[in-house]
Amino acid sequence: MDIRALLMGLTFAFIWSSAFTSARFIVADAPPLASLALRFLISGILGVILAAMMGQTWRLTRDQWRATFIFGLCQNALYLGLNFVAMQTIEASVASIIASVMPLMVAFAGWIIFRDRLPAMAVAGLIAGVIGVAIIMGARISAGVDIYGMALCGLGVVALTIATLSMRGASSGGNLMMVVGLQMLVGSAVLALASASLEVIEVNWTWELGVAMVYTMLAPGLLATWIWFALVARIGAVRAATFHFLTPFFGVAIAALLLGETLGVMDLIGVAVITIGILAVQLSKQIPSQS
Repeated sequence: MDIRALLMGLTFAFIWSSAFTSARFIVADAPPLASLALRFLISGILGVILAAMMGQTWRLTRDQWRATFIFGLCQNALYLGLNFVAMQTIEASVASIIASVMPLMVAFAGWIIFRDRLPAMAVAGLIAGVIGVAIIMGARISAGVDIYGMALCGLGVVALTIATLSMRGASSGGNLMMVVGLQMLVGSAVLALASASLEVIEVNWTWELGVAMVYTMLAPGLLATWIWFALVARIGAVRAATFHFLTPFFGVAIAALLLGETLGVMDLIGVAVITIGILAVQLSKQIPSQS
């Protein structure tokens, strides 16, 4: 097993999952789309500046430009925009659980569109991950959940799947941090237009809002996105996406710690199954698929 890839994936999953909780703090005091537009504007500018300091340029390959626009639209504007709106009515833990079905969608799309071949162990791992998510989600649904919010999160997962698949070739031309910064600026522009059309800007200025915004810009915004691009370049989109199966555990645990959301026995059982799925997919890297 590639230990570095495993550590990168775990770090990404933790930071990524924490964004659901920070989002709940943000949407409690500010309009969701405008908040995201501001977050991506600042993060994008910082990313471009860092890229320039690292000697990177705007001279991207055609695949990189394509990935930059698709990723900026689908992940930043659609996936996160829909999730921010949804978290006005559903818990952060529910949103994180729904997001974790993305790896199965990436694997299915990779098989249908790109004719990717997965070892049997990888397929079993993906199935185990879905079962684990279903265990956690079943407990949540039985407790009652807003269907409209769930639907928005579901549409967001579809957009995230498209964004993940668009990253094929995004890292091959170098300038990785520049790609990260530019795709955030794309998302900011789309979200700003949506906010101007749909929202009334009313902000309740609190220290919680300030801390959540700064954290979201720097950690899930810049650091996690950079790790994600590097991870996909290292192990591929399908296997990298399996780390999203850890989103329910980290998402529920962080929400329970900071927001007081419930962490039950079924959550722990689901996490155990998800962990087995992650391990199976990672171990499958060492087993060549059969043609």
